[in-house]
Amino acid sequence: MDNTLTITDTNTPNPMPKTGIIRLEDIFKIYGSGETEVKALNDINLIIEEGEYCAIMGPSGSGKSTAMNIIGCLDRPSSGHYYLDNIDVAQMDDTKLAHIRNKKLGFVFQQFHLLNQLTALENVMLPMVYAGVKPKERSDRAREALIKVGLEKRLNNKPTQLSGGQQQRVAIARAIVNRPVVLLADEPTGALDSHTTQEVLDIFTELNATGITVVIVTHESEVARQTKRVVWFRDGEIVHSHLTPVELNQLVLS
Repeated sequence: MDNTLTITDTNTPNPMPKTGIIRLEDIFKIYGSGETEVKALNDINLIIEEGEYCAIMGPSGSGKSTAMNIIGCLDRPSSGHYYLDNIDVAQMDDTKLAHIRNKKLGFVFQQFHLLNQLTALENVMLPMVYAGVKPKERSDRAREALIKVGLEKRLNNKPTQLSGGQQQRVAIARAIVNRPVVLLADEPTGALDSHTTQEVLDIFTELNATGITVVIVTHESEVARQTKRVVWFRDGEIVHSHLTPVELNQLVLS
Protein backbone atom coordinates (compact mmCIF):
# COMPACT_ATOMS: atom_id res chain seq x y z
CA MET A 1 0.00 0.00 0.00
CA ASP A 2 1.41 3.40 -0.98
CA ASN A 3 1.44 5.74 2.03
CA THR A 4 3.24 8.54 0.23
CA LEU A 5 2.02 11.95 1.37
CA THR A 6 1.18 14.24 -1.51
CA ILE A 7 0.62 17.89 -0.61
CA THR A 8 0.31 20.39 -3.42
CA ASP A 9 -0.23 23.46 -1.20
CA THR A 10 3.27 24.65 -0.27
CA ASN A 11 4.82 28.04 0.34
CA THR A 12 5.03 28.92 -3.37
CA PRO A 13 4.59 32.71 -3.48
CA ASN A 14 1.42 32.78 -5.58
CA PRO A 15 -0.63 35.99 -5.53
CA MET A 16 -2.68 36.04 -2.34
CA PRO A 17 -6.01 37.74 -1.76
CA LYS A 18 -5.88 40.63 0.68
CA THR A 19 -7.78 38.80 3.38
CA GLY A 20 -6.90 37.14 6.65
CA ILE A 21 -6.78 38.28 10.26
CA ILE A 22 -3.06 37.36 10.06
CA ARG A 23 -1.20 37.99 6.82
CA LEU A 24 2.55 37.53 6.42
CA GLU A 25 3.98 38.71 3.10
CA ASP A 26 7.59 38.04 2.03
CA ILE A 27 8.81 37.86 5.63
CA PHE A 28 12.52 37.44 6.31
CA LYS A 29 14.15 37.32 9.72
CA ILE A 30 17.94 37.44 9.60
CA TYR A 31 20.38 37.28 12.50
CA GLY A 32 24.01 38.26 12.14
CA SER A 33 25.74 39.23 8.90
CA GLY A 34 28.36 37.95 6.50
CA GLU A 35 29.64 34.49 7.40
CA THR A 36 27.59 34.44 10.61
CA GLU A 37 24.30 35.31 8.89
CA VAL A 38 21.41 33.02 9.75
CA LYS A 39 18.02 33.19 8.04
CA ALA A 40 15.60 32.23 10.79
CA LEU A 41 12.72 32.92 8.39
CA ASN A 42 13.18 32.80 4.63
CA ASP A 43 10.50 34.47 2.49
CA ILE A 44 7.45 33.43 4.53
CA ASN A 45 3.98 33.94 3.07
CA LEU A 46 1.05 32.90 5.23
CA ILE A 47 -2.62 33.77 5.67
CA ILE A 48 -4.70 32.77 8.68
CA GLU A 49 -8.35 33.66 8.29
CA GLU A 50 -10.58 35.06 11.00
CA GLY A 51 -12.10 32.22 13.03
CA GLU A 52 -9.50 29.59 12.08
CA TYR A 53 -8.06 27.10 14.57
CA CYS A 54 -4.57 26.11 13.51
CA ALA A 55 -1.29 24.75 14.79
CA ILE A 56 2.24 25.74 13.86
CA MET A 57 4.66 22.80 13.99
CA GLY A 58 8.19 21.91 13.02
CA PRO A 59 11.43 20.51 14.46
CA SER A 60 13.74 22.52 16.70
CA GLY A 61 15.31 25.36 14.72
CA SER A 62 12.60 25.26 12.05
CA GLY A 63 11.56 28.88 12.56
CA LYS A 64 8.20 28.23 14.21
CA SER A 65 9.06 30.13 17.41
CA THR A 66 10.48 33.06 15.43
CA ALA A 67 7.28 33.14 13.39
CA MET A 68 5.22 33.07 16.59
CA ASN A 69 7.18 36.01 18.01
CA ILE A 70 6.52 38.04 14.88
CA ILE A 71 2.83 37.09 14.76
CA GLY A 72 2.61 38.02 18.45
CA CYS A 73 4.23 41.43 17.87
CA LEU A 74 7.06 40.42 20.22
CA ASP A 75 9.62 40.82 17.42
CA ARG A 76 9.87 42.47 14.02
CA PRO A 77 10.85 40.92 10.70
CA SER A 78 14.05 42.04 8.99
CA SER A 79 11.94 42.72 5.90
CA GLY A 80 8.48 42.09 4.56
CA HIS A 81 5.00 43.01 5.73
CA TYR A 82 2.90 41.64 8.57
CA TYR A 83 -0.76 42.66 8.56
CA LEU A 84 -2.66 42.00 11.79
CA ASP A 85 -6.35 42.74 11.35
CA ASN A 86 -5.39 44.72 8.21
CA ILE A 87 -2.83 46.88 10.06
CA ASP A 88 0.79 46.65 8.87
CA VAL A 89 2.65 46.22 12.15
CA ALA A 90 5.98 44.98 10.78
CA GLN A 91 8.03 48.08 11.54
CA MET A 92 6.03 49.72 14.32
CA ASP A 93 7.99 51.14 17.24
CA ASP A 94 7.87 49.48 20.68
CA THR A 95 5.13 51.72 22.06
CA LYS A 96 2.77 51.08 19.15
CA LEU A 97 3.55 47.36 19.17
CA ALA A 98 2.73 47.15 22.89
CA HIS A 99 -0.60 48.88 22.23
CA ILE A 100 -1.44 46.47 19.39
CA ARG A 101 -0.48 43.45 21.52
CA ASN A 102 -2.71 44.52 24.37
CA LYS A 103 -5.65 45.41 22.14
CA LYS A 104 -5.67 42.64 19.53
CA LEU A 105 -3.74 39.64 20.93
CA GLY A 106 -4.13 37.24 23.82
CA PHE A 107 -1.23 35.03 24.92
CA VAL A 108 -1.09 31.65 26.65
CA PHE A 109 2.33 30.20 27.50
CA GLN A 110 3.69 26.87 28.76
CA GLN A 111 4.58 28.54 32.06
CA PHE A 112 1.48 30.25 33.35
CA HIS A 113 3.11 33.57 34.39
CA LEU A 114 0.55 34.25 37.11
CA LEU A 115 1.32 36.54 40.05
CA ASN A 116 1.23 34.42 43.21
CA GLN A 117 0.20 37.31 45.45
CA LEU A 118 -2.96 37.92 43.42
CA THR A 119 -6.19 35.91 43.28
CA ALA A 120 -7.40 34.32 40.06
CA LEU A 121 -9.83 37.21 39.61
CA GLU A 122 -7.09 39.80 40.17
CA ASN A 123 -4.71 38.05 37.76
CA VAL A 124 -7.35 38.12 35.04
CA MET A 125 -8.15 41.78 35.73
CA LEU A 126 -4.53 42.84 35.27
CA PRO A 127 -4.44 43.28 31.44
CA MET A 128 -7.47 45.54 31.65
CA VAL A 129 -5.60 47.91 33.96
CA TYR A 130 -3.12 48.59 31.13
CA ALA A 131 -6.02 48.87 28.68
CA GLY A 132 -7.65 51.60 30.76
CA VAL A 133 -10.83 49.66 31.57
CA LYS A 134 -12.79 51.03 34.53
CA PRO A 135 -12.62 49.01 37.79
CA LYS A 136 -16.24 47.81 37.83
CA GLU A 137 -16.02 46.61 34.23
CA ARG A 138 -12.68 44.92 34.96
CA SER A 139 -14.25 42.85 37.72
CA ASP A 140 -17.31 41.93 35.66
CA ARG A 141 -15.32 40.93 32.59
CA ALA A 142 -12.74 38.97 34.63
CA ARG A 143 -15.51 37.07 36.37
CA GLU A 144 -17.16 36.33 33.01
CA ALA A 145 -13.88 35.04 31.55
CA LEU A 146 -13.22 32.76 34.53
CA ILE A 147 -16.75 31.37 34.32
CA LYS A 148 -16.14 30.68 30.63
CA VAL A 149 -13.15 28.46 31.50
CA GLY A 150 -15.00 26.69 34.31
CA LEU A 151 -13.46 28.40 37.34
CA GLU A 152 -16.48 30.18 38.78
CA LYS A 153 -15.77 28.55 42.18
CA ARG A 154 -12.09 29.54 42.20
CA LEU A 155 -12.28 33.32 41.75
CA ASN A 156 -10.61 34.11 45.06
CA ASN A 157 -7.99 31.35 45.02
CA LYS A 158 -4.36 32.28 44.56
CA PRO A 159 -2.20 30.32 42.07
CA THR A 160 -0.57 28.25 44.83
CA GLN A 161 -4.05 27.00 45.74
CA LEU A 162 -4.74 25.81 42.19
CA SER A 163 -3.64 22.77 40.19
CA GLY A 164 -1.54 23.17 37.07
CA GLY A 165 -4.58 22.77 34.85
CA GLN A 166 -6.52 25.33 36.87
CA GLN A 167 -3.63 27.78 36.64
CA GLN A 168 -3.59 27.36 32.86
CA ARG A 169 -7.33 28.04 32.81
CA VAL A 170 -6.70 31.29 34.68
CA ALA A 171 -4.02 32.13 32.09
CA ILE A 172 -6.51 31.46 29.27
CA ALA A 173 -9.13 33.65 30.96
CA ARG A 174 -6.54 36.42 31.28
CA ALA A 175 -5.68 36.01 27.57
CA ILE A 176 -9.27 36.43 26.39
CA VAL A 177 -10.47 39.10 28.82
CA ASN A 178 -9.51 42.00 26.53
CA ARG A 179 -11.50 40.33 23.73
CA PRO A 180 -8.55 39.84 21.36
CA VAL A 181 -8.93 39.13 17.65
CA VAL A 182 -6.34 36.33 17.92
CA LEU A 183 -5.46 33.95 20.76
CA LEU A 184 -1.85 32.75 20.55
CA ALA A 185 -0.74 29.74 22.58
CA ASP A 186 2.93 28.76 22.79
CA GLU A 187 3.30 25.12 23.93
CA PRO A 188 0.28 25.65 26.23
CA THR A 189 0.09 22.00 27.35
CA GLY A 190 3.81 21.35 27.76
CA ALA A 191 3.65 21.38 31.57
CA LEU A 192 0.41 19.39 31.88
CA ASP A 193 -0.47 15.70 32.12
CA SER A 194 -2.49 14.04 29.36
CA HIS A 195 -5.87 14.35 31.11
CA THR A 196 -5.38 18.04 31.91
CA THR A 197 -4.02 18.63 28.40
CA GLN A 198 -7.30 17.40 26.95
CA GLU A 199 -9.29 19.65 29.27
CA VAL A 200 -7.29 22.70 28.15
CA LEU A 201 -7.61 21.74 24.46
CA ASP A 202 -11.36 21.38 24.92
CA ILE A 203 -11.42 24.99 26.14
CA PHE A 204 -9.54 26.15 23.03
CA THR A 205 -12.04 24.26 20.86
CA GLU A 206 -14.95 25.88 22.68
CA LEU A 207 -13.40 29.36 22.35
CA ASN A 208 -12.80 28.80 18.65
CA ALA A 209 -16.42 27.76 18.25
CA THR A 210 -17.42 31.22 19.51
CA GLY A 211 -15.44 32.80 16.66
CA ILE A 212 -12.04 33.45 18.27
CA THR A 213 -9.06 32.80 15.99
CA VAL A 214 -6.73 30.36 17.79
CA VAL A 215 -3.10 29.67 16.82
CA ILE A 216 -1.09 27.10 18.78
CA VAL A 217 2.65 26.54 18.48
CA THR A 218 3.38 22.96 19.52
CA HIS A 219 5.81 20.11 18.97
CA GLU A 220 3.15 17.57 19.98
CA SER A 221 1.29 15.97 17.08
CA GLU A 222 -1.44 14.86 19.51
CA VAL A 223 -2.16 18.53 20.22
CA ALA A 224 -1.92 19.66 16.59
CA ARG A 225 -4.33 16.92 15.45
CA GLN A 226 -7.11 18.55 17.46
CA THR A 227 -6.86 21.76 15.45
CA LYS A 228 -8.33 22.16 11.98
CA ARG A 229 -5.18 23.11 10.08
CA VAL A 230 -1.45 22.54 10.59
CA VAL A 231 1.30 24.80 9.24
CA TRP A 232 4.62 22.91 9.06
CA PHE A 233 7.95 24.75 9.23
CA ARG A 234 11.37 23.43 8.27
CA ASP A 235 14.67 25.33 7.93
CA GLY A 236 12.99 28.72 8.20
CA GLU A 237 10.43 28.00 5.51
CA ILE A 238 6.83 26.79 5.34
CA VAL A 239 6.86 23.43 3.63
CA HIS A 240 3.15 22.67 4.21
CA SER A 241 0.65 25.45 4.87
CA HIS A 242 -2.63 23.52 5.00
CA LEU A 243 -2.10 20.08 6.48
CA THR A 244 -5.22 18.34 7.70
CA PRO A 245 -5.04 16.09 10.80
CA VAL A 246 -5.07 13.02 8.52
CA GLU A 247 -2.20 14.37 6.42
CA LEU A 248 -0.31 15.21 9.61
CA ASN A 249 -0.60 11.58 10.69
CA GLN A 250 0.90 10.46 7.38
CA LEU A 251 3.72 13.01 7.66
CA VAL A 252 4.62 12.03 11.22
CA LEU A 253 4.58 8.31 10.38
CA SER A 254 6.50 8.64 7.09
